[in-house]
Amino acid sequence: MSATRVNLYQNAIVSPFWNVNAHSLVYMVQGHARVQVVSNLGKTVFNGVLRPGQLLIIPQHYAVLKKAEHEGCQYIAFKTNAHSMVSHLAGKNSIFRAMPVDVLANAYRISREQARSLKNNRGEEVGAFTPRYQQQTYPGFSNESESETSK
Repeated sequence: MSATRVNLYQNAIVSPFWNVNAHSLVYMVQGHARVQVVSNLGKTVFNGVLRPGQLLIIPQHYAVLKKAEHEGCQYIAFKTNAHSMVSHLAGKNSIFRAMPVDVLANAYRISREQARSLKNNRGEEVGAFTPRYQQQTYPGFSNESESETSK
């Protein structure tokens, strides 16, 4: 058995992954996180928000994605194997990063450019991803600081 404590800042995402050799029990300590779990057959088995004090069991080989909500979150993941391993679906250590572009293009029937983008989608990031924000402005709306300075 092993355990990992994870602190995620606001809106950060844990790289989608699956447990290679262990089941996982996730206990939310603080904050909230949106969690999605998909079975090894591709069926969504959980899609919801984990709150403090709640437990979620994630079977071996099920893909999981965790995204902290605006206040961030802290959880502990207990694994059923002392030498547990995960395989990431995105980022520097992803399974896609190890595959040749032509294999990805043929397997998913996408262009070589799309396969290259899939392979290198998060650059050098590993494990947890920071949110990428784009500021949008809408005609007729202004933020509070702009309206306060114009008075």
